[in-house]
Amino acid sequence: MIAKQLIEPKSIVVVGGSDDIHKPGGTVLRNLQDGNFKGSLYVVNPKMDEVQGIKAYRDVKDLPEVDCAILAIAAKFCPSTVEVLAKQKNTKAFIILSAGFHEENEEGAKLERQIVETINSVGGSLIGPNCIGVLTNHYSGVFTSPIPELNPQGVDLISGSGATALFIMDSGMQKGIKFNSMYSVGNSAQLGVEEILEYMDESFDPKTSSRVKLLYVESIEKPEKLLKHASSLIRKGCRIAAVKSGGSAAGSRAASSHTGALASSDVAVEALFRKAGIVRCNGRDELMTVAGIFMHPEMKGRNMAVVTHAGGPAVMLTDALSNGGMDVPHIEGEKAQELLAKLFAGSSVGNPIDFLATGTAEQLGYILDACDQDFDNIDGMAVIFGSPGLFPVFDVYRVLDEKMKTSKKPIFPIFPSSKIVKDEIAEFVSKGRVYFPDEVLFGNALCKIYKTPAPQPEHFEMPDMDVKKIREVVDNAQNGYLSPDEIHTLLDAAGVARAKEGVSDNEEEIVKMAKEIGFPLVMKVVGPIHKSDVGGVVLNVSDEETVRREFKRMMQIKDTYAIMLAQQLSGTQVFIGAKRDDKFGHMVLCGLGGIFIEVLKDVKAGLAPMSKDEAHGMIKELKSYKIIQGVRGQEPVNEDKFAEAVMRISALVKVAPEIFEMDLNPLLGNKDNVVAVDARIRIEK
Repeated sequence: MIAKQLIEPKSIVVVGGSDDIHKPGGTVLRNLQDGNFKGSLYVVNPKMDEVQGIKAYRDVKDLPEVDCAILAIAAKFCPSTVEVLAKQKNTKAFIILSAGFHEENEEGAKLERQIVETINSVGGSLIGPNCIGVLTNHYSGVFTSPIPELNPQGVDLISGSGATALFIMDSGMQKGIKFNSMYSVGNSAQLGVEEILEYMDESFDPKTSSRVKLLYVESIEKPEKLLKHASSLIRKGCRIAAVKSGGSAAGSRAASSHTGALASSDVAVEALFRKAGIVRCNGRDELMTVAGIFMHPEMKGRNMAVVTHAGGPAVMLTDALSNGGMDVPHIEGEKAQELLAKLFAGSSVGNPIDFLATGTAEQLGYILDACDQDFDNIDGMAVIFGSPGLFPVFDVYRVLDEKMKTSKKPIFPIFPSSKIVKDEIAEFVSKGRVYFPDEVLFGNALCKIYKTPAPQPEHFEMPDMDVKKIREVVDNAQNGYLSPDEIHTLLDAAGVARAKEGVSDNEEEIVKMAKEIGFPLVMKVVGPIHKSDVGGVVLNVSDEETVRREFKRMMQIKDTYAIMLAQQLSGTQVFIGAKRDDKFGHMVLCGLGGIFIEVLKDVKAGLAPMSKDEAHGMIKELKSYKIIQGVRGQEPVNEDKFAEAVMRISALVKVAPEIFEMDLNPLLGNKDNVVAVDARIRIEK
């Protein structure tokens, strides 16, 4: 739990405060004073009696009681300093700017653990170590500059990297984005991104709290906590975007060396963000572009009017929107002609709406009014307006500001000429406006927001299944792969449709099974992993003679200990799999089956358990979705049955968490059903 003294301290001490504002202890002290901290401010400096006009204490033991301590001293001195403050000065909040802890070596890790134990013993809160500090509306406890303009309706930023937090704020300030708070959690020795988000969720006030949260994370240590509180905040009306770095092998090593924490599985992170409703961004510029869009009213549809006086940027934005799933619909009819009559000759209103380089502020007003009031097939307006520097454009940006106040539909200003018209942009931003410098970045970010699903329900009805039978199989199983009979029992108990089949190492039993199942049949070896590679799969077996001949041949294949018979079904091959992750639990995957998994790698993943709606969403996101729908006369896969099977597998692995991995590959899907014809399940207890 976060102590109140961290959020609203009545007194702060800077241990290591300095007159040198080029050092962290000097800069943070200056920022606290410049930020008009209302409480009592103290300094500890063993060599000075006064620092930046504030009385300095030579030793922390001489201090009065103090709510919050900001430490800018060598790592080796931090544990004893924290001990005195926590045990003798009733200090409950600590921000340690110093580096040299677990990110550096084991000796530093020991110091860090000692500090955490002390702070925990008094119910205190720790930010850091190895961070740039905390920035709230109550105090500026950071050693960086410049400090962004703070506003209760600005964005909340939580970052695992101090430098990245600074760069994010710098990028946002340039675009007019204001901040409400910033938490640089550094090593996250006690409080990490998840705990800060938890606090924001549990303290959320719909009247006063910021509605936009931005995250920069390198390692997700508590995915369930992140999922719970991110999705809760979004359900309360917030919007969240995040950069999760360290997804590649090299990036993981870099993250490890930076924070001392291993980066998380990128597939699992993608699934977590999707489940929570978090917009995942690939870098700072995209993150701040998404944040800028969040600061505007939300579009109620996907139809955009592109308004411009420059053809090239309009084409590029139209491409970005169209390629990303948004629409730039054609505008026509009587109202369109009325608008065209108000513009200069050569203008176009078909969408993009091009009112030429000579277009006026008054004409822009006509266009925005028409898009807002006359064109029902428009949900928002992107206005691209730069300048060749021939004349000022203050009047254009003032019209934009006025129309943004009255329009029922959102207006997104895109200003490519950021240097040429810097004075005009500065005036626009001074009115509380946010703008976008690049049309393609804006278009791609808007599409990413549009494609990000809403958070999945926290509670939903799980499918009926025979839990007792599932537990019986798993409890009696040894580590390793289950036998075909055990797999059949599990799938039947979970309600997953499967092909009729049987297994035996006896020729006469195999012949008897073949007659019971019925021809045509598929015969497969039991034992080898890649059956097709060793000639261990035979299709279209239509008589007893073939059964006997193939049985004898296949039993000679290396590692084969039995033969499986299955009814031969027709349909499109699809795939469902599951894999247990140590941090994230089970990931459930789906896609096209057979060799398409290896060739196309077109698979989507979700975290178990999942609702049927979430399963449907995964299927629709597949690049091969058109094949599942049935393209060019092919029979479609029953999407509802496919989604149900995905949902049932996600429920199965929650009932039986000992399942380490499983593959249903392939399942055969047609318009009536989706049936598993081959499966492998591995148990690791």
